[in-house]
Amino acid sequence: MSFSGAIAYRATASIVVAPLLVLVVIYACLWPLGVPTAFFRLQHGANTTEITPKDELEAALEGVAMENRTLIIAILNKAYVEQNAMLDLFLQSLGEGEDTEFLVDHLLFVAVDQRAFNRCRTLELHCYNLVTEGVDFSKEVFYMSDAFNNMMWRRTLFLGDVLRRGYSFIFTDMDVMWLRNPFSQLYRDGEDLQMSSDFYYGKPFNNSNFNTGFYFVTANNKTAALFDEWYAWRNNSKGMKEQDVLQKMKKEGAFTRLGLKVRYLETTYFSGFCQMSQDYRKVITVHANCCVSMKVKLIDLRSVFEAWKVSNSNGTSNATTTAWPPVKGICLHDTASKHTATKH
Repeated sequence: MSFSGAIAYRATASIVVAPLLVLVVIYACLWPLGVPTAFFRLQHGANTTEITPKDELEAALEGVAMENRTLIIAILNKAYVEQNAMLDLFLQSLGEGEDTEFLVDHLLFVAVDQRAFNRCRTLELHCYNLVTEGVDFSKEVFYMSDAFNNMMWRRTLFLGDVLRRGYSFIFTDMDVMWLRNPFSQLYRDGEDLQMSSDFYYGKPFNNSNFNTGFYFVTANNKTAALFDEWYAWRNNSKGMKEQDVLQKMKKEGAFTRLGLKVRYLETTYFSGFCQMSQDYRKVITVHANCCVSMKVKLIDLRSVFEAWKVSNSNGTSNATTTAWPPVKGICLHDTASKHTATKH
């Protein structure tokens, strides 16, 4: 290139570059403060529709929850999903209960092992696979064993996560039969937490005999703080299950300190083996509490379920002519008495 050609080239380049520099300065002045350049990276690609993609749990919750962001949650493991085991009876009660069948659409089964997750998917239920590294929840976990306590604390952590995402829920153990739709009997008077009772003595706002196998919790800052505090106790609770820890927290004033309104549910409606409802026309759920072995629970729960179906189909107001309440069983004894057996 000649000397005169080089001068012409540089002159032409200056003419092109100078306006670009002016545009860059104007752009920098007009660009709003606080908007990260990563915004453009997130917008790159024609198929991107949102900045933060939903994770697997959020997608599962959204797919199950009702319009008011309320759902039902149950924990599954391999022992529950065997043929003619607890899952089958649980689903049967929902299928044959009063106004309960549609609730399966709003029930999220949280599987803690692969066998349970596979069976859940085979049955075309709403399933979420909760993986816990280094822990095997695939076998029946016996009351107060290390595996039992580990599973209870993992459950508490998971449920706290659900609350922090803004979802209210009924939590139900698998050994709870649903005979009627419980939402009709749950209160909407500012309660943060409504818990089932092993024993109920007429005090809806003061009961130390509550049971964490069935409860309804409203998502808010207070309940999220409760679950965080509850889980934080796990390393200082040797010899205690998570229900015992929550009872201790209540005794020490945690519910009051957090400003929680807690209601304890009547066993006339939310019943169990500890204190069985005497009225088949009112009973909503039956929990196999005060009972240890899954095999025994299944025997007595089937007896209770059959007795309720017979009584309910008779439709008579004279309870003495019905099969309810059932009086024979292994864990279930004299249903009219207030048992003093150890709670489970």
